[in-house]
Amino acid sequence: MNRMSISVATLALALFGLMSVGWAGEMKAKMEEMKGDTKAKVEEMKGEAKAAVEEAKGNKVQAEVERAKGKGNAAVEKAKGKIKELKAKTE
Repeated sequence: MNRMSISVATLALALFGLMSVGWAGEMKAKMEEMKGDTKAKVEEMKGEAKAAVEEAKGNKVQAEVERAKGKGNAAVEKAKGKIKELKAKTE
């Protein structure tokens, strides 16, 4: 009887340990996704700020270039976040 209860307790602790690791991976994945989204928004805002400066100078073409660069950098940051998210899910 004692040996059986020890086996059951060991099995329960092992399953609980595996479940908590899975939850930790999901939490990390969500954090990486949120960080990627935040960095993407920051990059887009930087591009908009630079575009506003260029428009104030009267350079409409350069303003569009800065705006496009900001959107491009935002897409890169979002992709990096997605890669880190997927990597965290597989750990």
